[in-house]
Amino acid sequence: MKLQLLGISAILFSTCLCLDLTGHVQWNDICPNYRVLGPAKVVLDAGKYSARITRNGNFSIPDVDPGIYALSVTSHDYIFDQFRVDVVDSTSPPHVRSHILGTPLISATSAFLRYPIVLVPRHKNNYFTPRESFNLLGMFQNPMVMIMVLTGVMMLGMPYIMKHLDPQTLEELKSQQGKIASIHNSIQNGDVKSGLSALLAAEEESKASVASGRAPGNGTTIQQRKAGRGSRRR
Repeated sequence: MKLQLLGISAILFSTCLCLDLTGHVQWNDICPNYRVLGPAKVVLDAGKYSARITRNGNFSIPDVDPGIYALSVTSHDYIFDQFRVDVVDSTSPPHVRSHILGTPLISATSAFLRYPIVLVPRHKNNYFTPRESFNLLGMFQNPMVMIMVLTGVMMLGMPYIMKHLDPQTLEELKSQQGKIASIHNSIQNGDVKSGLSALLAAEEESKASVASGRAPGNGTTIQQRKAGRGSRRR
């Protein structure tokens, strides 16, 4: 009998300490009414206590034991602020503070918020990603497209450039193209030795042409220096 009385008294004592946590949703331009909000629930400590939001925006979580809780709203389309709620007993109102998800409940801010709790919709979730439209400027910013465009411009402009070249330069260009084509064909046919020899011969010819081009210039400069010295002696 005494044990039953003790159990009943403990239940009554805990019931006296429990608190009904209440609040409401403050409608705004992001979420104007319950029809737009849809089914939503206010939870403490990820579901330890919970209550649904009614059509008029109110909620009431019954029989909340004394303690420190993290209050959040589970909604499919909207994001709300989170709070830290300190429940002391049923006679005094709880202490409500703002809370950031992931931070410990011990590090609370010193600023208290009003009670009953006011829930404000802050952001609407957007699950639809629009398809990207065709962007001509963005396509030309691609390096591969730029290389293709430059190659096409060079191919179109090459006949015009070849037409305005002098005959000597044109002959040299054609001979170089023929040598490159012969080297390429020999390498493709498997005759690597002849291809390398042709490549070395082309390099020697280019060096010889450069040396022959420099020789007359050197001779003229030497002759000019001798003529200058002779004029000074006179």
